[in-house]
Amino acid sequence: MAVLIGKKAPDFNAIAVVDGEDFHEGFTLSQFEGNKYVLLFFYPLDFTFVCPTELHAFQEKLKEFEDRDVQVVAVSIDSHFSHYAWLNTPKDKGGIEGVTYPLVADITKTIAMDYDVLAGDYEYVENENGEFRLSFTGQDAIAYRGLFLIDKQGIVRHQVVNDLPLGRNVDEALRMVDALRHFENKGEVCPANWSEGEEAMKESKESVSEYLAKR
Repeated sequence: MAVLIGKKAPDFNAIAVVDGEDFHEGFTLSQFEGNKYVLLFFYPLDFTFVCPTELHAFQEKLKEFEDRDVQVVAVSIDSHFSHYAWLNTPKDKGGIEGVTYPLVADITKTIAMDYDVLAGDYEYVENENGEFRLSFTGQDAIAYRGLFLIDKQGIVRHQVVNDLPLGRNVDEALRMVDALRHFENKGEVCPANWSEGEEAMKESKESVSEYLAKR
């Protein structure tokens, strides 16, 4: 699994469904550079079980992300037509009606590969005739539950990748946004379990144990 921390987030150009109904061709990650943080998250498939719980959870906290200058963007390997159909399916029927942040269609799977969250690998396999054919091995060619926090300069500052059955904690994603903003604004680093409003740490010769002893 690639570690993208400290590196430029791979850009992309794809079709996204925005506000639950609008098709945006040429949707890019770089359009937000210089203006917004981006919380980019991958999910396996439309019309599944765990995925709608996550997408609704991000929508419920969307105002809190927006208040922090964060653009939430979701990606899966489904087409924009599949996204549109799911967005127009009621919640009580397994849909994600009401989700307004962009859903990007990664039908070529190139975005998932660039972020190294595609389950399995492509490789050339020799058949009985001695010919080599491109084949996909491992799990189904869908994305793991990857999440990437990207700063306003387009640099990845936080990433976490869950296996397919394991849903994410949206409050933890918000906490990481707060920690990054606190560091950028005050130059203080954030210790374990830090939350907004708590005391952070100034980089100094003081040891961690000495700091903790004063808390």
